[in-house]
Amino acid sequence: MPASADKSVFPRPPLTSATPEAPKVPASLRSFDLCGPAGRLEALLNEGHPSAPFATLLCHPHPLGGGTMHNKVVYHAMKVFNGLGWPVLRFNFRGTGLSEGSHDGRAEADDVRAGLDWLSREYGKPIVAAGFSFGAAMGLNACCGHPGISGFAALGLPTHAEGRDYKYPFLPSCNFPKLFLSGDHDQYAPANQLRSVADSAREPKRLTLIENADHFFVGHLPAMQVALGQWLRATFLTAQDSDQDRAPDSDPDRPARESSSQ
Repeated sequence: MPASADKSVFPRPPLTSATPEAPKVPASLRSFDLCGPAGRLEALLNEGHPSAPFATLLCHPHPLGGGTMHNKVVYHAMKVFNGLGWPVLRFNFRGTGLSEGSHDGRAEADDVRAGLDWLSREYGKPIVAAGFSFGAAMGLNACCGHPGISGFAALGLPTHAEGRDYKYPFLPSCNFPKLFLSGDHDQYAPANQLRSVADSAREPKRLTLIENADHFFVGHLPAMQVALGQWLRATFLTAQDSDQDRAPDSDPDRPARESSSQ
């Protein structure tokens, strides 16, 4: 099915302080190190409910552009997954923050695999992963063909950035559910180019464009959260668990380091 048939345009929703109904999750944030292929990887785990059906790995945008696991889009996506009661692992790619090694641009997919392996050992649950921008590219690469992956949400998946074309030849063989979620004014993935990438992907898949949003979802983070939550509920949760999707709490008391503008 052409991805254009699955495309949805979301207007910006009203802000709300309500959170999606989910099992109560202890407010627990665990800081630790992963063993990565290039050395130690700095990591954070937002712990979930013991009965959570899935675990999540989230990948951050390009380190050379200031991207870290504290990026705004990554943080707001984490709130959606963790709001469902799922444990969420974030980490800094090699050479970022306190992570060892140096930036490569391609080998970061192996960092993602290290995170996936840790989640599988720690929880033994199927994984619904996600990434933003460069993190979406590296995450998709690592997840396609990795055992235990139940789905992937690609936020702001780039098609051309900083003089480099991003190609995804593995998508036709990637058989888990995929969400391509971007702004319809994404400067690094024009809608027609992203639609072509989504068209190449194997079903099941969905392309969702946020109306008037750019690559970073500036001013449209609640709409991104709503669209992501709707896909998660429709794809992975039973009808009994579903409810009207609402923007998760913006959590004004979060640590300042969690509000990066990158």
